[in-house]
Amino acid sequence: MIEEIGRIAVKVAGREASRKCVIVDVIDKNFVLVTGPRSLTGVKRRRVNIAHLAFTPHRIEISKGASDEEVLKALEKAKLIDYMRKRVEVKPTALPS
Repeated sequence: MIEEIGRIAVKVAGREASRKCVIVDVIDKNFVLVTGPRSLTGVKRRRVNIAHLAFTPHRIEISKGASDEEVLKALEKAKLIDYMRKRVEVKPTALPS
């Protein structure tokens, strides 16, 4: 299951598009709870549709529902702080006419 707790993803839709986030809980087959944390990437803790995420191969070890502080510590341990700060260019999808 690619939408697993601790998986790093890139938001591809919405105001936080192109920013990386970490999945902290799986709500159901369509939604996950993500956090940036906001102090690091600018992504607030919120429920997100998995269709609005692009998954990366990176994963960190955190518990379900981990706090932002726990996520930051896990990112430091995995040496992914600089990777999380970098934004990714997201190409807008063409709307059907």
